[in-house]
Amino acid sequence: MATEKLRALEIDSARLDAELILAHTLRKPRTFLHAHPEEPLDARAHEIAEARLALRVDRTPLAYIVGHKDFYGRQFKTTPAALIPRPETESMIELLRELLPDAVPLVKERRTLVDVGTGTGIIGITAKLEWPELDVTLTDISQQALALARQNAASLEADVAFHKGDLLRGYGMPIDIIVSNPPYVDRAWEVSPETRAEPDVALFAANDGLALIRQLLTQAAQLLRAGGSLLLEADERQHAAIIQAAHDQGLEYVTSLGLILRFTKA
Repeated sequence: MATEKLRALEIDSARLDAELILAHTLRKPRTFLHAHPEEPLDARAHEIAEARLALRVDRTPLAYIVGHKDFYGRQFKTTPAALIPRPETESMIELLRELLPDAVPLVKERRTLVDVGTGTGIIGITAKLEWPELDVTLTDISQQALALARQNAASLEADVAFHKGDLLRGYGMPIDIIVSNPPYVDRAWEVSPETRAEPDVALFAANDGLALIRQLLTQAAQLLRAGGSLLLEADERQHAAIIQAAHDQGLEYVTSLGLILRFTKA
């Protein structure tokens, strides 16, 4: 059976993955499988399900097989062009929720938020849908990732702008809030086979995983308005070094939630 094949590979979510693959193949909710356990598969559906199971056996992430992943209650299209949304990144939205209700407008015009290295667009699009008054721009160095983010913005009806660039290079406007889940994995770290299937450019960074974060801190110090905020995701092993590097750039550490750090510019 499909579940046993996945369990043999020590995939913790073996039963769930097998059910989701079958439900996706049948274009039915997972609850349908539980309500109709004896429902027969026609030959074509069986062939498709087996092909998708073979991908999972090869450790292709489930989100790439079914083509979507939920984030903060919304469904985002996923492809190998970008990282798969992680539940822990939802803490970014929770920190925004703490920040925005109490924030005093820094200027008369609408506040700006830039999602750096947007990938699927989950952070910036979610921010726009939760706070429609924000002017949101999604940036990425990858044209393929930006195309995916555009699709997600269109399907979720999020009115956001797009900018292709290396972090904030080429973006010259003052910013009130910067959010980012940049590449921060050191190549020496052990990662899962599923993570290895994701794009290298979105995962790995040099200098203990901190090279791109240090660049972003420099750019943020230059582009943030006074009183503006930077919300940054990184591995907890890196937090102390990032806080020091941010301090060196004149950014004050405020708080953290899970993997997310919040800084402000005086």
